[in-house]
Amino acid sequence: MLKYRLITALILIPLVIAALFLLPPKGFALVTLGVCMLAAWEWGQFAGLGSSAQRLSLAFMCGALLALMTLSLPSYHYSVHLRPIRASLWVSLVWWCGALLLVLSYPSSAGFWRGSKALCLLFGVLTIVPFFWGMVALRQHHYDSDPFFGAWWLLYVMLLVWGADSSAYMFGKLFGKHKLAPKVSPGKTWEGFVGGLATSAVISLLFSFYAPLGVAPFTLLICSVIAALASILGDLTESMFKREAGIKDSSHLIPGHGGVLDRIDSLTAAIPVFACLMFLVFKMV
Repeated sequence: MLKYRLITALILIPLVIAALFLLPPKGFALVTLGVCMLAAWEWGQFAGLGSSAQRLSLAFMCGALLALMTLSLPSYHYSVHLRPIRASLWVSLVWWCGALLLVLSYPSSAGFWRGSKALCLLFGVLTIVPFFWGMVALRQHHYDSDPFFGAWWLLYVMLLVWGADSSAYMFGKLFGKHKLAPKVSPGKTWEGFVGGLATSAVISLLFSFYAPLGVAPFTLLICSVIAALASILGDLTESMFKREAGIKDSSHLIPGHGGVLDRIDSLTAAIPVFACLMFLVFKMV
């Protein structure tokens, strides 16, 4: 299993970096749309869609929705000033606050959405659509003046999330004694949680002083720590839905890593939350 994980990582990491820095806005949006369609296909299991045809239909409907939204916008100008993008990011902030309540009160909270395909599908839309627009808006940021500026921002958020996740795992293994959310994800601990947040703060400070991103250090610190918190919530939320669906992995699309959602669950929360804070709350545009 470890062999497959390493091989897959060695293939995927260069592909992700190439997509960030080499694709133009439309190409990047198209690749992100494809990832979102795969995520929607996997989300069908959470909603109780048993047949492949139903899940494929869900993936294509998700792709059609995102494509129609994209085509309705001015070419190459996927800015947060545009209403659909701005609204999606605000909705994301509200949704993840609601998801926090669902996770904190689980399994009692499952009583009102368990067995409801409509609600589970709505949760999927609230997760995937803002993630798409967060990715696109960050990549587009200052594209006209510097085509790589937004790519560095996205890479920063990814490094932030991956760093916090890895350190949370190590801190949990070394010092973990107190369970964070035993009814949702028994392996996570408060010690790992604190370690992950501390690492996100260190990463933001290092970037502030050694790789300036054009943002005040305190603002970057606040946005980064909240994004790290959101990433943990994204992970816990997917774990909650998988637990209700009775599955371990969202799929087996990525050898050694499970499914697409298993790899991007933290990013589905961190990316739009970070974008919303930076662009709409702190007005860093």
